[in-house]
Amino acid sequence: MKLINVKGTEDSLPNKEVTKRKVINTLTDTFEKYGYLPLDTSILCYYDLLSSKYAGGSEILKEVYTLKDQGNRNLGLRYDLTVPFSKVIGMNVGKEITLPFKRYEVGKVFRDGPVKLGRAREFYQCDVDVCGIEGSYIEAEMLSMTVACYKKLGINVDIEVNNRKLLEGFIIASGIDDELSSKVILAVDKLAKIGEEGVKKELFDYAIPTEQLDKLFGFFKLSISDLDSLNINNDIFLEGREEIKELFSYIDGLGLEECKFTPYLARGLEIYTGTVWEVFDREKRLTSAIGGGGRYDKIITNFINDGNTYPAVGISFGIVPICEILGKKDTKAPYDMLIIPMGTELASLKLANSLRDKGIKVMIEMSGRKLKKVLESADKNGVAYVAIIGDNEINSGTLEIKDMIYNKKIKVGIKDIDGICEIITKR
Repeated sequence: MKLINVKGTEDSLPNKEVTKRKVINTLTDTFEKYGYLPLDTSILCYYDLLSSKYAGGSEILKEVYTLKDQGNRNLGLRYDLTVPFSKVIGMNVGKEITLPFKRYEVGKVFRDGPVKLGRAREFYQCDVDVCGIEGSYIEAEMLSMTVACYKKLGINVDIEVNNRKLLEGFIIASGIDDELSSKVILAVDKLAKIGEEGVKKELFDYAIPTEQLDKLFGFFKLSISDLDSLNINNDIFLEGREEIKELFSYIDGLGLEECKFTPYLARGLEIYTGTVWEVFDREKRLTSAIGGGGRYDKIITNFINDGNTYPAVGISFGIVPICEILGKKDTKAPYDMLIIPMGTELASLKLANSLRDKGIKVMIEMSGRKLKKVLESADKNGVAYVAIIGDNEINSGTLEIKDMIYNKKIKVGIKDIDGICEIITKR
């Protein structure tokens, strides 16, 4: 049997896993500062839930992994964290959950789609969602949190922001047939990637008059301040215009220069009902989005169907592409110090445990390799500090710590645990 991974999946070895854990910890720490609570939902779902017209739409169903259980029930693996979140609200609102409810979740999702750089078939998603709050105020806070997250990760980003109602209003004002609206939205969402001619080519089979498409593309060149001068009176445009104007009044007031008005942005999925946004690496190390979100007021409302409305808005952070960007930036070992015992195993264990009690991450060399090989390996793996403990160190009561990064030696009392900790943590 040939040992290979399924296409679009990979094992996360320690060098990558350390980066991923740091990314997740950075994000979740920020989420909690904004009042979000942790949630964990089931990977397995009933296929009817995943294929619901209130879920991801027809496009996403092409990528759903399906299976049957021993009871011949149709199941599927979750393709995102939004639908399971909606299910949780529907099952628990008024019981264990009260609205508004703010949650975050990090977990694996599965999509049987094309594999390319930054896009796998089994990958982690990190979602932050709010149910029970209408309006742009919460959206502005989420965008503010998004900017804070990427700054903490050391990634400069641009965030494209639009409103689906505004986009639909533009399509109506262009005179394009309502029945073609979904097709047009999916096509113009690719405008930045394939250009006007590419979009027109994609829409060629629908025989949309050139003047209608030209009028639509003209709208895409407008700024927020231009919207008030438009002589468009359809209700959906008017709603979208007021929502996007209010949101950008918050964006401008908060100084979120990362956010840019992008009138053709749709985010593809049919679930979105208002504001949408996507996050891109400003340095273009990846061209695809590394995060995105928006308002989806109908999913939970239609799931519960009790006559009440359940407005919701959320964002997904792309853990895989974020880690791809950070790459090998962080070459530091996942532990702070390596102790090499030279016939002093018990003393080395005692010292290591004393340091661990103080929060220092310690590895003890136990392989029996030659000292030269151990030091070469430590240097290669980015170990910051190494201490060799032999009889001389025990008898003299003095420990010599080698700073591997600056290639210098520091002497300290072997029982001076606080002094050793200060050496390790001062950098």
